[in-house]
Amino acid sequence: MITQKVALREVRFYSPIGFYEEEQVIGNEFFLNLEVIFPFENSDAEDLKNTINYEELYQILEGVMRPKRKLIESALEDILDMVLKKYTFVQEVNVVIRKVNPPFGGDLANSEVSLVYKRD
Repeated sequence: MITQKVALREVRFYSPIGFYEEEQVIGNEFFLNLEVIFPFENSDAEDLKNTINYEELYQILEGVMRPKRKLIESALEDILDMVLKKYTFVQEVNVVIRKVNPPFGGDLANSEVSLVYKRD
């Protein structure tokens, strides 16, 4: 079987996501990676209907990163759920959110949380 991967890398958002109230007020910088893997059954490589439109994937990310949240994990779960509902044929989804300079006193540290879905 041949599989295809459509991915978005290092998508930058400035979002009101953070455990502390001030993070939800001033926001934080985040970078997202999203990979979607699915069977390659492409009868016409020039037809967008035979793949996953990465613009639609971006719209999912943008919608999830806009509202206030306490935890990155809730954003990850929403992204994963939305991708799986929209594209029922996917075999694997990998989504990673990296928070730039989280407020724990590190010198230019990043934190990262990810979820991986694999269909059995």
